[in-house]
Amino acid sequence: MSFGICSLSIVPCRKEPASTSEMVTQLLFGETYEVVEDREDWLSIVTSYDRYPCWISAKQHTPLSAAGFKDYEGSRLSSELIQVISNQDTHSVFPLTIGAVLPGIKDQVCLVGGHRFLFEGQLTNTDAQKQVKDLIDTAYLFLNAPYLWGGRSPFGIDCSGFVQLVYKLNGYKLPRDASQQVEFGSPLSFVEEAEPGDLAFFDNDLGNIVHVGIVLDNQQIIHASGSVRVDKFDHYGIFHSDTKKYSHMLRVIKKII
Repeated sequence: MSFGICSLSIVPCRKEPASTSEMVTQLLFGETYEVVEDREDWLSIVTSYDRYPCWISAKQHTPLSAAGFKDYEGSRLSSELIQVISNQDTHSVFPLTIGAVLPGIKDQVCLVGGHRFLFEGQLTNTDAQKQVKDLIDTAYLFLNAPYLWGGRSPFGIDCSGFVQLVYKLNGYKLPRDASQQVEFGSPLSFVEEAEPGDLAFFDNDLGNIVHVGIVLDNQQIIHASGSVRVDKFDHYGIFHSDTKKYSHMLRVIKKII
């Protein structure tokens, strides 16, 4: 078993070992993974945080030793929507998105892939679970972020990636996909029982969970559909404010916090 770390802003992770294959998730800077299979141009990996299997290009792989892998499991994340980081060894600068990991950062410097990086942005410590108000404030930071299947950043995010990242930034761990997230928490019997921070799940005609959003006050929900947006929802589902139609049918509401 070998290991790696993301040393780029974002690395696309694909379903199959091909650049034309669908993107199923993304690695953000500082996130680690295990390498399961090496096919020279493509690596089969399992992400450390949520144990998600996928493929990345070998050109975007930064190796880690087994000993170093344990040292990189940090809990300090960038809490700014977009911020820059500078490589002190190559004198290059590139952007980081919210949720990027700054492993072992001290005096604004962290070590990733053998290089020293200077990060002067704001950080959040995910060891401590924050209040619901903090979680909702974080969710609102993503408003108008475009929808992107497999995305996990303000430049493009999907519904479950949005929920997972918002919860992660506030100290709560959830799996990657909505079909996995629905297994967590306690179900509520009525929409009227829902409180801010609860998760609402929606299914398709086959009964499969295909969408998730975060409940707000006044029977509103924030979710990624076209973009991260706020809509009304009731016991039927989400009522899209632009189309004036129900866009997603409600399956269950879960209390996570």
